[in-house]
Amino acid sequence: MASHRQTCRAGEAKGQAQEKTNQMMDTIGQEAQEVKDKTHETAQAAKERAKGATQTTRDKGQEKGQVTKAKARQSKEATEEKASEVGQKAKGTADAGKEKSEGFLQQTGEKVKNMAQTTTDAVKNTLGMAKDDEEEDVVYSRKERD
Repeated sequence: MASHRQTCRAGEAKGQAQEKTNQMMDTIGQEAQEVKDKTHETAQAAKERAKGATQTTRDKGQEKGQVTKAKARQSKEATEEKASEVGQKAKGTADAGKEKSEGFLQQTGEKVKNMAQTTTDAVKNTLGMAKDDEEEDVVYSRKERD
């Protein structure tokens, strides 16, 4: 059996080994904590950069949206202005056509009225129903027509 001294020495060696193991474990735990903290810091920095990039993208999108709205508004105004001009031209053309048509219809109406009057007078003369002054008008009207 082992002597007391050997047993003490073995216990001391075991204690020293245990102490050395504990020191190593503490060192490894501290290093692991440092790595964990460093990883957390890196992740936070990456998160902040991503947040900044997202905000920048959002801002640029809003700027482009505003520019697009402004261009659409300008295009709408230009279209409305052009439509108004075309409408005014069409109204002017329609008014001119109306006046021309009115003049033509009035002239045609006068001609039809005169022809009807001449025909009436001619029938009256033929039937002997005309007055003396109407006979002269019919002859005069026929000369105008011919």
